[in-house]
Amino acid sequence: MDRIKKLHIAMFPWLAYGHTMPFLEVSKFLAQNGHRISYISTPKNISRLPKLPPHLSSNITFVEFSLPQVDGLPPGVESTAEVPIENVPYLKNAYDKLQGPLTEFLKNSNVNWIIHDFEPYWLPGVAAPLGINLVLFCLFNATALAFLGPPSALLGEFRKRPEEFTVVPEWIDYPCNIALKHHEIVNHIKCMDDVSDFQRMGQLIQGSQFVTTRACFEFEPDEIKLLIKLYQKPVVPVGLLPPSLPSNEDKRDDKWEATKSWLDSKGEKSVFYIALGSEVNLSEESMRQLAFGIEKSNLPFIWAVRKRPMDEGLIDNIIPPGFEERVSNRGLVLRDWAPQLRILAHSSVGGFLTHCGWSSIIEALKFGRALIVFSGASADQGLNARLLHGRKVGIEIERNVMDGSFTSDLVAKTIRQVLVEPEGEAIRANAWAMKEIFDNEELSNNYLDGFTRFIEEFAPSACRTQIS
Repeated sequence: MDRIKKLHIAMFPWLAYGHTMPFLEVSKFLAQNGHRISYISTPKNISRLPKLPPHLSSNITFVEFSLPQVDGLPPGVESTAEVPIENVPYLKNAYDKLQGPLTEFLKNSNVNWIIHDFEPYWLPGVAAPLGINLVLFCLFNATALAFLGPPSALLGEFRKRPEEFTVVPEWIDYPCNIALKHHEIVNHIKCMDDVSDFQRMGQLIQGSQFVTTRACFEFEPDEIKLLIKLYQKPVVPVGLLPPSLPSNEDKRDDKWEATKSWLDSKGEKSVFYIALGSEVNLSEESMRQLAFGIEKSNLPFIWAVRKRPMDEGLIDNIIPPGFEERVSNRGLVLRDWAPQLRILAHSSVGGFLTHCGWSSIIEALKFGRALIVFSGASADQGLNARLLHGRKVGIEIERNVMDGSFTSDLVAKTIRQVLVEPEGEAIRANAWAMKEIFDNEELSNNYLDGFTRFIEEFAPSACRTQIS
């Protein structure tokens, strides 16, 4: 019978934890199927990844490249969590300088495939002469990719002004409310360098053998079908990659035990959880309005607050003075790190005030939590906010479309609508029903199986071996 020869696959994610973790999950699945993985990133990003299960460690090798120094990037910075949004272009410049060491590695490693992120626009020019196949692995959902459009739109003169991103694109062929607000596209433009994200994506779509995305037909059927038409090449969804709850051996269990004890004292679905990711930097006034809105909701909450990256380092005095004292009887503030997945899994949690990162949304809907929608810094988060609002699994906090400002009263009103008011009943029911898709391990594994088979069968005939 025919058997697929085991492949050597290189993984090359962007420098953000929301990217390195899904790349690792796919690496682990491929390794379970006997393929050899070279996971390429910088030392600090690799050190942040969880330890590999012993049975996979022989098939996955971590390859560390030091991030080159560039003007404008503080020494030691290796990820988006460590810089304010306006300094992300310097990180992209440094990432692009990994082209040299990566090329040398590929020349001497017999890699068959590279699964890469949306940033290294130069990779097709490196891989093609070496006979290496490319897979563009987009961590965005299909909705965001459909909004961005075909390579011709990404690389052409289309949509040069911010207002052109605030309408539904002409190529969308299904009923849709997906567009950006003015303040969201302006924020996104801030973190572009000389080569825009659109150019990077367009060149990589064209240069890859196929595209995969963190999506599934059960949630985005029309969007995935449209992508296949727009890209004129295979689009093979890898599934949602829902995370598993950590084992009880996590070294930070002490923090969880205290949090669990607090949650155990609260009623079912009575608590809302707040986390804005590691890259959302609100102004002092926005932080004040958000905090006062949380306070005015009069509902129990847990707020995970991360230190904010600044040019000179990290600062953590971002919660208004006196807030914690005033809400101490019903609010819990967790600084620096929070056991997010365990919090969302707890029966006392009913809702999640989120910045709309796709990973966070997947975690929330895995446990059927209704969403209080507050889009963050990057453009896909704004598109995700419209998607959630449109699918009626969350309600978006109303904001000024031009500058993104909002009031504490609207924050409080939206929180209460989602958590307790009668008009939020359908939202809560719809979010709960999403568990069937987002917490479906069999479905997730089927997509990973399909993705793995596609890579194996796409490989040239030289990669097959006959066994008796």
